[in-house]
Amino acid sequence: MQKVQMVDLVGQYNKIKPEIDEAIFSVLESALFIKGPQVKSFEDNLANYLGAKHAIGVANGTDALQIAMMALGLKPGDEVITADYTYVATAEVIALLQLKPVLVECNPQTFTIDPIAIEKAITDKTKAIVPVHLFGQCADMEPIMEIAKRHNLFVIEDNAQAIGAEYTFSNGLKQKAGCIGDIGSTSFFPSKNLGCFGDGGALYTNSDELAAKIRMIANHGQTIQYYHDEIGVNSRLDTLQAAVLNVKLKYLDGYIASRQKLADAYDKAFANLAHAKIPFRASNSTHVFHQYTLVLCGKDRNDVRAALAAIGIPSMIYYPVELHNQKAYQDNKYSYKDFPITCELCKSVLSLPMHTEMQEDQLEFIIQNVTKLLS
Repeated sequence: MQKVQMVDLVGQYNKIKPEIDEAIFSVLESALFIKGPQVKSFEDNLANYLGAKHAIGVANGTDALQIAMMALGLKPGDEVITADYTYVATAEVIALLQLKPVLVECNPQTFTIDPIAIEKAITDKTKAIVPVHLFGQCADMEPIMEIAKRHNLFVIEDNAQAIGAEYTFSNGLKQKAGCIGDIGSTSFFPSKNLGCFGDGGALYTNSDELAAKIRMIANHGQTIQYYHDEIGVNSRLDTLQAAVLNVKLKYLDGYIASRQKLADAYDKAFANLAHAKIPFRASNSTHVFHQYTLVLCGKDRNDVRAALAAIGIPSMIYYPVELHNQKAYQDNKYSYKDFPITCELCKSVLSLPMHTEMQEDQLEFIIQNVTKLLS
């Protein structure tokens, strides 16, 4: 049996190696490393895949979130509501722009931001909501959009973990994650479901005005070279990464199907474990399983991780510390009673290997040993 990995990027590359190599060499031969034709091609293909009017490539997912907030004209002191249970980048860009991150509790089943908690946190300074589509599943966007409309708030979707997921509204309308709010953002970090060979990110929107502003801000605030209409940043998706992504985008639905098949096998094996709960799947969202995350109960997580590591099964904790307890984001107004669900998750979640190249013997080995530890 080959070594078990959390993500097998080498195996994934080897399956499409001729296409990837050809795409990379075409960029090398042209030497158009910045703003080469592959960038626009990928943007067009991504927009078409998502059903969005515009997709704009940028340097990474964190930049994508920052540029979205700049494009919406948010000003220092404006409050932006987001989840306490998320990766730091979501709140980091809010604070970096001198906006005020307002952290709220998550749903106990999906772990995504709780719409009821959002509404309770709104003040006259609130200007935007940043729902995070976590672990591969959409936040509950219908009530979030209703809240935003009622209070005249912007919605920026953090879609770094759920590209390709689909949300279904109560009227039957289906939309891809990231294409529901004013702006969607994503990351193409190598381990993502659609990952490049370095850093990369994108924003998407159905607004011509916002798309133009995003492109301008990402290009030093200019639409004509050397004429700067706004303060901007330098954030580009380079041509090599766009070329890689253009190839991998064709396989994204297949990658998602592979992850879902693996998750189905895990679910079936772990459904009745005494010391773990399997991921909840919402009826209004597909799940693309960026992560497969168990919630442990009655077992010490460190002991479980150590036992798995000792036999060659890696695992990860997403996330070990709540945002409101991170030194950079501590605020006296927050306490445990505001985030009992998040605090419990940070103590008990454990993510298992999840990738497109899992071999049958590896899967059986993981299932056998996890079952033994958590029964």
